Amino acid sequence: MNKENYLALSVDDAVLPVIDPDMTRFMALQSEDGAAFARWDLGTATQAREAFEVIRRRWASGGPQMHSTVEHHVPTVHGDVRIRVYYPSERATLPALIYLHGGGFVVFSLDTHDRVMREYAARAGVAVVGIDYSRAPEARFPQALEEIVDATRWLHRHAESLGIDAQALLIGGDSAGANLSLGTALQLRDAGQSLLRGMVFNYGAFDMIPWRDSYARFGGGEYSLSSHDMVCFVNRYISHRDELSDPRCRPITANLDHLPPACFAIAELDPLYDENVEMAERLQAAGVPVSATVYPGTVHSFLEAVSIASVSDRAFAEQATWIKQRVGTA
Repeated sequence: MNKENYLALSVDDAVLPVIDPDMTRFMALQSEDGAAFARWDLGTATQAREAFEVIRRRWASGGPQMHSTVEHHVPTVHGDVRIRVYYPSERATLPALIYLHGGGFVVFSLDTHDRVMREYAARAGVAVVGIDYSRAPEARFPQALEEIVDATRWLHRHAESLGIDAQALLIGGDSAGANLSLGTALQLRDAGQSLLRGMVFNYGAFDMIPWRDSYARFGGGEYSLSSHDMVCFVNRYISHRDELSDPRCRPITANLDHLPPACFAIAELDPLYDENVEMAERLQAAGVPVSATVYPGTVHSFLEAVSIASVSDRAFAEQATWIKQRVGTA
């Protein structure tokens, strides 16, 4: 496990690492684009989503062009869910990465993460499937997770007609999307379904309770995601505290045996830093092959800054190599 600049420090003796200048610009541009909007947690979920669609627009544009992009509606126990499939080439059959956007289970969308998904498709040579799962608070745990599990099973059954290799299917996501990815892998494993070849986790929300040292170091709001944001997101996602005892909701507590290999991109200046390092270590201790890299000077959501940040470009390149190795196209 690659732990670049790994910090095993208490709050009292912690020396904060230096932020990458590109991350400073990334956050400044988000603040500039969001200046006209009220704080997301003071309005309705709809207002927050509308604001973030604007704030994230510049980060979703540009980047690789796809051979084609197709949308489908997939039946789930909660009704039809839209998926978007990105095809980087005209190959008859492609490996596929199911990618789940972050946003605290409340905000963001397929559109805010359009470039992220196109980057994976182009760099790894895989079809990328974005799932437009239902968001909280209208859809609280476990609705989004159950939609994603059903959609994953549907993709596996219909892989041939979609031009996807059913034996080369991976799942991944960022922040809340990483939580949902691992929850999906856990539920499929418990059902005896080995549908996934690998898992890609970007600065995942694996614990859901803001008690770790990295929340004290990086959760004050200076580094993108704040501790307050996480509390607000979790309160909108769960219906009652007892749900935090469900490992599908709080996967840091899960039995991690017999899961597919995992690749982590960990942001160094992130309230979620500690739980990502711990999750990587716990998976490794459970016998799961793990590749984990801490990217120096980065903040939560740093992959979205790929248009301006060399560290984001590097992370995509390294993850693409790992994905190719998992699906046998390296």
